[in-house]
Amino acid sequence: MNRIASVIITRCESNPIISPHMIQPSIPGWEVIGVFNAGVVRHEEEIIMLLRVAERPMQDDPELVKCPVCRADGEIDATGEPFEVITLNRQDPRYDLSDARVVRDRNGNTIYLTSISHLRLARSKDGIHFEIDEHPTIMPQGLLETWGIEDPRITKLEDEYLITYSAVSDKGVGVGLIRTPDFRTFKREGIILPPTNKDVVIFPERIGGKYMMLHRPVPSGIGTPDIWLAESEDLKHWGCHRFVIGVRPGSWESARIGAGCVPIRTKEGWLILYHGADEQHRYGMSAALLSLDDPSRVIARLDEPFMLPEAEYERVGFFPNVVFACGAIIDGDDVHMYYGAADEHIARATFRLSELMSLLLAAR
Repeated sequence: MNRIASVIITRCESNPIISPHMIQPSIPGWEVIGVFNAGVVRHEEEIIMLLRVAERPMQDDPELVKCPVCRADGEIDATGEPFEVITLNRQDPRYDLSDARVVRDRNGNTIYLTSISHLRLARSKDGIHFEIDEHPTIMPQGLLETWGIEDPRITKLEDEYLITYSAVSDKGVGVGLIRTPDFRTFKREGIILPPTNKDVVIFPERIGGKYMMLHRPVPSGIGTPDIWLAESEDLKHWGCHRFVIGVRPGSWESARIGAGCVPIRTKEGWLILYHGADEQHRYGMSAALLSLDDPSRVIARLDEPFMLPEAEYERVGFFPNVVFACGAIIDGDDVHMYYGAADEHIARATFRLSELMSLLLAAR
């Protein structure tokens, strides 16, 4: 248990609740290196998580890096898998391998990812102990997902669940949408926001008759990675884009911010739990309050994060010093926030909604 910004954060004693060793690789001879950034929702009598599972071919030669790529045409290779593996020499001067997540050229351009992600279902009665499907639930598909699908968010809206996710390829990072009534059948709606954009959450009800989303465009040259609002009549075509909140230079959230959990309706406004990061890539979680009728209007925003990486599994891992939430379950006054820890594990932390709201209202 710890207290940051007057909010008591209680990390689950079972943390991390899901780790790579608990996940069966989708392909023989591959390894799971991370399970993190999961979308979360309550469905019937269960807590459903849609896990981001990052895997790669076994790296059996220290001089080589094997980068998996999904075949855009959907064809399968001789092993019966829809992937090809690009093998690179670590000593090749054309490549920058200083970041374990990516391969860059000497101009700083990302040319491959070192792993590929898919989405996989996990189910729980108590929100702590999960049964994890043995096989992928949703695999990357097509030209715009050749480098994987990542970081899902799940919104329950009317009679269905809306899953937004990052679609990654050499064309950039866009946002895809999948709909499901039951987590057994899934309907792909394709790319709803083109590159470069991510961190999309859809509000759990229509506002003024419109669907609403928070999203995070990533400008090049002018501008910063900030949170914006958009609206739609049909969930496919999005417009009326408005700036909501931005990074704050010199602060804990100076490099980028982005929506984390699906907005939570309170009588005072829409509570958003969002992530931020500084130039050293340390991620934390903070909160803001948006108007119920016009979510582009900010009622309050915390100056400091209510949660930072402190536990060892948050500070040490595949990409250290990261807490990154994609979903939360409300149980009375308790908020159970599920988050990726160090881009390797999934963990759960609980805090009081009333405490966080009191802090926000005092910051107006």
